[in-house]
Amino acid sequence: MRSIGELARASGLTVSALRFYDSAGVLAPALVDPVTGYRWYTDDQVAPARLVAGLRRVGMPVAEIAVALRCEPAQVHRLLDAHLRRLEDGLADARRELSRIRTLIDAGEHPTVTSLVLSRVDLAAAVDAVRFAVGADPELPMLCGVLIESDADGVRLVATDRHRLAVARAGARVDGPAVRVLAPVVFVDEARALLDAAAEGTAEAVLTVADGTISVTVAGRAVDAAALPYDFPDHRRLLRPAADDGPAHRLTVDADALRAALTSADAPIVTRRHDGVPLAVTVLGPDGRGGVRLLGADELTGDALRVGVNGGYLLQALDAAGRGQLLLELDGPIAPLAVRRPDDVDAFSVLMPIRL
Repeated sequence: MRSIGELARASGLTVSALRFYDSAGVLAPALVDPVTGYRWYTDDQVAPARLVAGLRRVGMPVAEIAVALRCEPAQVHRLLDAHLRRLEDGLADARRELSRIRTLIDAGEHPTVTSLVLSRVDLAAAVDAVRFAVGADPELPMLCGVLIESDADGVRLVATDRHRLAVARAGARVDGPAVRVLAPVVFVDEARALLDAAAEGTAEAVLTVADGTISVTVAGRAVDAAALPYDFPDHRRLLRPAADDGPAHRLTVDADALRAALTSADAPIVTRRHDGVPLAVTVLGPDGRGGVRLLGADELTGDALRVGVNGGYLLQALDAAGRGQLLLELDGPIAPLAVRRPDDVDAFSVLMPIRL
């Protein structure tokens, strides 16, 4: 047996990291002393610990590391390939952002302006798809807004409060360089109201970003605000990369039926304690027919796939996605759950799981 310090030296992980990976269910010790709580590991755990250390050095998320430790080598290679693609995408995004910054520097006293002309209905739908996920913690001001980033032919809206993430996209005619700004939630709500108040027949809205300000104009009326001066987190790193074989389960559900099941008086709820506080957890699992069902506390034994989430957050994600058929992607008890529309790959919500 090896002490936690010995495994730390052999693997390249710190003692605190080993404690973290134990609590996260990634790399549990072979033995925990019931009196002292001291962790002990076997020689066979050195190689997995080194793998964890290597994967963290390249920035792989914890949930994917847990998957890598329990899969066959071929699947691990697919995870590595997908993660590499994500890193390459991130580098491409960084290059675009640096190019934008160079443009701003070169502009000097003549700041560049980017205007996006897009469907009023599409912009309203994009706002509705992400608004529920905006953070409200004053200690995390970088999450208290909606990220707006443009590309060659459209705009993407992103919001997260760490517990859920929502992404939506709308096509647009773009005039100007790519932009990435964080819009205050008050501005987002005012813009959404303006989109609703537009006279019937008004088809287009104009989104303009210039010199640290952002505005939305509809039929001659406008709202504007200063962009928030915070760096929004790299939301792409919160997403499970789309491996070649996809998630473990991609389930088709009827949004209204699932909503009714979640709000039913007899909907099963599992209670767990987190930080000493009781927490109501909704547990989902495949129903064996390509759909999903809610599981009770007496169904949590065995190795069947089950994912615990905040039921209220799931209802908000369903409301944001709309009615009709939706896709739920379940990929393990510590992997995020995704809610998607089958006809729109650019709009989706991701909910962080609750450990069961």
